Amino acid sequence: MLRRSKNKFILLYAIVLFAFTAYAVLDTFVISSVYTPVVAAESVQTESVSAVETEAETTDDRIVEDEDVSTSDAAVVTSDSYSYNGTTITLTTYRENDTNIYVADVVLSSADQLKTALAENAYGKNVTEKTSEMAESNNAVLAINGDYYGAQESGYVIRNGVLYREEAEEGQEDLVIWSDGSFSVINESDVTAEELLEQGAMQVLSFGPGLIENGTVTVDEDDEVGKAMSSNPRTAIGVIDDLHYVFVVSDGRTDENEGLSLQELAEFMEGLGVETAYNLDGGGSSTMVFNGNLINNPTTNGNKLKERGVSDIVYIGQS
Repeated sequence: MLRRSKNKFILLYAIVLFAFTAYAVLDTFVISSVYTPVVAAESVQTESVSAVETEAETTDDRIVEDEDVSTSDAAVVTSDSYSYNGTTITLTTYRENDTNIYVADVVLSSADQLKTALAENAYGKNVTEKTSEMAESNNAVLAINGDYYGAQESGYVIRNGVLYREEAEEGQEDLVIWSDGSFSVINESDVTAEELLEQGAMQVLSFGPGLIENGTVTVDEDDEVGKAMSSNPRTAIGVIDDLHYVFVVSDGRTDENEGLSLQELAEFMEGLGVETAYNLDGGGSSTMVFNGNLINNPTTNGNKLKERGVSDIVYIGQS
């Protein structure tokens, strides 16, 4: 009788442990939670806003009204270029390290055209959309995936001058995009999110690492992201000169495309004349969309080409 009771207790304990583990996994990777709707763009036209301290107002799902770029009276658009009002985007495909690398060379007429957007127009956990969907809903000419902030519990999140998360990750390297469009790579151990906001940070992306600083490659063959493979699909952004940027996405994990290491990515961008470059979320997240068209071949495991849902994008809005 005692043995039977003990076995029942062990079985009950195993069931409870399994249920708790299953919930923890679902809560981490599947169950979505919206913490804060995106703060209205009008709120950040004159000064930065902290969504951590103030309750954000719900906004319409679209930041700007839809307009077909290809039919704009002034815009000149081809399959690999865009030109309008001093802003130009030119797409070029390179083949290096047995990998297709897609580069968008971007010259802006104004720093405020370089923007970010969150999936479902909300800050939260496991809230995702495809890069192409976010690009369409935000009327983006060009878009790449961002840092997938929703997969992390810490690391600064500042988007379009609004602070959403201020919990620091020790040793984490972030990309800061300032109000004048310039780039800096900072360490969260050295500065708070509030201080960055006060100094004029418009975007803070926390993935990394930094690839190039002051024109010098800052990674080597031993550097990698977490437990990622050494050769991967990659996404990165870099600045060449004032309001002159490159958006870079590579294929990988297929028989046709090996993928890039961080060092290979950095050295490639160095060859483009980049002064500051930063690594964004890669692997199955790596996606580039131009004028509504998917440019690269996103894949998670190489067996199927499929666009993945992500937390956020970096994009160029119409001028």
